[in-house]
Amino acid sequence: MSESIETLRIMPREMRMMTERVLQQTALPMGFVLTIYDLPMYSQMMALGGLHLLDQRFSRLKTAEPRNIRIVSESSGKIVVDCGGEHAWIAIPSLIDLMCELTERFGAGQVEILNVDDPRELEVAEGFGRRFGLDIGFTDAATPVLSAHNLETEDAAHQDTVLWKALENGADVPADLWWRIYTLAKGALAPDTVVSRRHAGPVMVTDDGKVIGRADNDDDTDLEFLVRPKINEE
Repeated sequence: MSESIETLRIMPREMRMMTERVLQQTALPMGFVLTIYDLPMYSQMMALGGLHLLDQRFSRLKTAEPRNIRIVSESSGKIVVDCGGEHAWIAIPSLIDLMCELTERFGAGQVEILNVDDPRELEVAEGFGRRFGLDIGFTDAATPVLSAHNLETEDAAHQDTVLWKALENGADVPADLWWRIYTLAKGALAPDTVVSRRHAGPVMVTDDGKVIGRADNDDDTDLEFLVRPKINEE
């Protein structure tokens, strides 16, 4: 009899928080991090690589460079994009932007994708694209293709179906995987020290206990905890 695997129910807030912290440790600009930090969650909810892939690909994502993604050719309603070896999650925001333009100009659009890492993850665009009003289809072939037309619904539950499912039910994640992601995400946080605790909120406490900033103490903060212990010099 095989051992049961402990799972945790993880909600979108926690998935987003951990993913954002993991991606903050890459070379990506913070503004770009905010465009892709939902993608591992969508991947998890769509039974693709998800958080397991985030754990596996972190070393590659650390050196990701979105500027490597380039348009190779364009014809009526179709664009060919070379992703320069970048991961699918890095490419998806640009690909969705292009499909938004194509559907606006031609009523529908198609993007052929070359040289992309983890091409199966391009399927995430099917779920993520709905928040931009696109109904996207993914063709998994030697040369992957994303096709799109305008989404014909304004019902929130049917427009962004993946996010809606996550908000209602969360995701069942193996406990060992979640704690690996949690540990990896902690790398984005400042070490817990006396100095870091003095700057962790709207106040700063000097070595002698002087409070600079808000002084109403309406959240039951024990400021003595933030003051460097006095050493008995006698």
